Amino acid sequence: MKLVSYLKDEHEQLALLCEDLLFDMELIHPDLPASIGFFLNYWDELIPIVQAGEIAILEGQFPSHKAIPIDRVQLLAPVPSPPSCRDGYAFRQHVAAARRNRNVPMIPAFDEYPIFYFTNHHSIQGPGPVRCMPDHFEKLDFELEVAIVISRPGRNIRAQEADGYIAGLMIMNDLSARRLQTEEMLLNLGPAKGKDFATVTGPWLVTLDELEPLETACKEGHTGKSWDLPMRCWVNGKQVSEGNLSDMDWTFAELIERASYGADLYPGDVIGSGTVGTGCFLELNGTGRLNDPDYPEQWLQENDVVEMEVEGLGRLHTTLIREEDDFSLLAQKKSKQPDHQ
Repeated sequence: MKLVSYLKDEHEQLALLCEDLLFDMELIHPDLPASIGFFLNYWDELIPIVQAGEIAILEGQFPSHKAIPIDRVQLLAPVPSPPSCRDGYAFRQHVAAARRNRNVPMIPAFDEYPIFYFTNHHSIQGPGPVRCMPDHFEKLDFELEVAIVISRPGRNIRAQEADGYIAGLMIMNDLSARRLQTEEMLLNLGPAKGKDFATVTGPWLVTLDELEPLETACKEGHTGKSWDLPMRCWVNGKQVSEGNLSDMDWTFAELIERASYGADLYPGDVIGSGTVGTGCFLELNGTGRLNDPDYPEQWLQENDVVEMEVEGLGRLHTTLIREEDDFSLLAQKKSKQPDHQ
């Protein structure tokens, strides 16, 4: 199934997407909630009702005139207000390429345990325009990822059972202001301001039952589901990135195990995969310069359009626009002070 959140009468509305038509939850059953947050809190009880509703729709038992064409609504993030958002570092190809491009060896710790960072869950948004401040346009980057949504509460979840806590998958564009990110991480803390302004997810949440035909074996020595999902990204109509979700080394199940160790996970929590190999300009520029010292770097500019497509998960559109505010944190940097004796 594909679950969609959209704007209806200035409020969030949850709907089932079926053949390009949106069926609001109350059309399927009057007791179904109108928001994904409420729905996720009662996932195990409510999901069979929606599954039965989808079958009835496909069999023509629901009048289509009550549905809304998806191209007539403003899509929100599938989970517009998640309790938290973590982002992983699960693709070895991306990590190895980024380190090679900086002339540093691959860090052995990558193969020992999965890691993640917390990003701003209040900055999650759906398809459409993303407002950026001047500093964000200093080496503004996309990051091609897939994210999961947690469907039930849990703590100290073992990887062997963790896939049972996944509601579904969606595309994630982890936008990154690289100059801000690089400067703040010189102090060995972060990322923070380089990441917290916008994370785009969508266009819908695809439940695991729909993705069963695309399941594949995870990497040797790892635990959990994996999916053969080609991933691509275009900037202004030109393809710049290509990978596959099955290239993940650490699985979502292993990320859940790590995230839930001594901590509670809640329905609606979002966990990203991290960047697929070739999935950002930082990596692409570094590889280009390594092969050609005159390689022209590319970064996202004002009014650029980023389109991400993942097989089975849809196509996510983002347009970068400038906020009407010229304030700059970078311009506020203090000069170096003399050492105190």
